[in-house]
Amino acid sequence: MRITLPSGTEAEFERPAEQPTMGLVIAPDIFGLRPLYDSMVARMCSVWNMSTVAVEPFPGLDLGDDIEARMAAVADLRDADHLRDLEEAAEATGCDTIGLIGFCMGGMYCFRAATCDRFARIASFYGMIRVPADWNGEGHGEPLDALARGHDERVLAIIGDLDPYTPPDDVAALEATAATVVRYPEADHGFAHDALRSAHRPDDAADAFARAEQWLLGAVGA
Repeated sequence: MRITLPSGTEAEFERPAEQPTMGLVIAPDIFGLRPLYDSMVARMCSVWNMSTVAVEPFPGLDLGDDIEARMAAVADLRDADHLRDLEEAAEATGCDTIGLIGFCMGGMYCFRAATCDRFARIASFYGMIRVPADWNGEGHGEPLDALARGHDERVLAIIGDLDPYTPPDDVAALEATAATVVRYPEADHGFAHDALRSAHRPDDAADAFARAEQWLLGAVGA
């Protein structure tokens, strides 16, 4: 169901009928909340038994499906605002132990969220390791800087070796941190979370989500 966070940002929320194992916040890709994430929230709530909230990354904007409009809008986002929304979503789960998972642009915010004490474990799927030049606005910080200041040891990074958004030099810099990096040699950007993408790789996707689930659950009882 749709909820509104204290900031006014829209989110999708599901809580298991039984006691959840932990809370989970989802940071979507650049296309934001849509049926794909409604289904993901429901699936992770049911299958992973996690109280799950997905957060709209462009609150108050009507950008439609135009990728160019969305790309242009990223530079105007502010890390502080989106990290606040992710932490408010953590509170909405009603759980003490919270994980964070994100995809593409949301994966980049996962790296930045390493500065947040609230997230016990973080799983970033093909998040940008350095901010793309045309996304650089005054409200943005570099993901690697956030990892250096924050809890980089809490981060699992899922990377496709063919992904142009995570070039080899960036991946090498990420591997020099305390984050755990898992690389898929034949995978391109967005290979895991959307079965309708041409880059989708079912076997790699299943493996990546299994690793992410195990990583997140490692926070329980830690």
